[in-house]
Amino acid sequence: MAFSLKIKSNVIHILFFLGLTFISCHPHKNSETTSNENHSCSLTDSLLGKDFLEKNFMDAIKLIKPSAKKSSSKTGMVFIKGGKFQMGGDFPKENNEMPETALPQGDEFPKHLVQVDDFYMDEHEVTIGQYMEFINATNYKTVAEYDINWEELKKQLPEGTPKPSDEQLKAGALVFHLVDDKVDKNNLSNWWVFTQGAFWKNPDGNTVSINEIKNLPVTQVSWYDAMAYAKWMGKRLPTEAEYEYAMRGGRNGTMYPWGNETVDSGNWKGNFLQGDFPYTNTALDGFENIAPVKSFPPNDYGLYDISGNVWEWTNDWYSPYYYNELKNASKITYNPQGPEESIEINNPNATNKVVRGGSFLCHDNWCSGYRNSRRMRLSPDTGMQHIGFRLVKDE
Repeated sequence: MAFSLKIKSNVIHILFFLGLTFISCHPHKNSETTSNENHSCSLTDSLLGKDFLEKNFMDAIKLIKPSAKKSSSKTGMVFIKGGKFQMGGDFPKENNEMPETALPQGDEFPKHLVQVDDFYMDEHEVTIGQYMEFINATNYKTVAEYDINWEELKKQLPEGTPKPSDEQLKAGALVFHLVDDKVDKNNLSNWWVFTQGAFWKNPDGNTVSINEIKNLPVTQVSWYDAMAYAKWMGKRLPTEAEYEYAMRGGRNGTMYPWGNETVDSGNWKGNFLQGDFPYTNTALDGFENIAPVKSFPPNDYGLYDISGNVWEWTNDWYSPYYYNELKNASKITYNPQGPEESIEINNPNATNKVVRGGSFLCHDNWCSGYRNSRRMRLSPDTGMQHIGFRLVKDE
């Protein structure tokens, strides 16, 4: 179903509704269960325009020269021995009383056999400090730093939509806010607020000093921005298969990287939301918002925050049919690279990239993104307060 957003007179709200989000949640029936649906949300349109983004940002990325020093280094990376694994959702017996939103969703099936080659992966998310080094070296400008392109945006809007003032078209990004429990949580514009001036160096719109946040994962970065950094570092974004393989840490058939112990057990395994999303956050794990990298124990491969803290971009386009295609094509798939194009059942015009790993906002009654097999997707131009990335390098 698509969220119904009521247009208000406030121009920012109009921009949020008309241009920024077209946020929608779509159920995908789960073939492995009788009632479970894929409760997932996606941002599927662009303030700058898809043609503008593809031309300007991909062209800019091509011009970036890899750093010789960075490209030759594997410092801060973990070697991951390749191998075979069953990719897709798991239903451990001890977790069968959990809410449907906490369990595998339809697009996580069917499970299928995959083999990945050896690779190196960053031991934690790329930090603000690391990203700043890249910006200083290249003068790259992220998507969130560009003013809203009215000429591109109006192509996506009903004819005759009035142009907002230039002030209202200033650059910004989405910032999360807890809301009153009387507010409908199914309307994402109630708790995601377009905040002018928010970008990677000011992720919440209120940052006073960058020195205080250098060790936080960089956020408010789009897929394009992650690709630009990867080019400079001589690395790449992981495939969805590589991410799940790494997240599992060598364990088979478990729901989480640490096994099947639920996230509300009191033994905090990562930065997730405790409380009632999106109304309260008790911060029992010690963090109400994003945590500095390495604040929680690593998984069995030595990877920090591979589950929770921030969602992470992968290189793959999203398709709910992809696992079926792989399963039907062969008994085993070697190094799957994702579908050739993005497919969204309820929006044929959407182009979405897969994000993995969950964030500090994940909760069993909403997205359960900290599960090994959980798939979510976003438009590649999206910058949000809970989206970051880490990189991989071939052996």
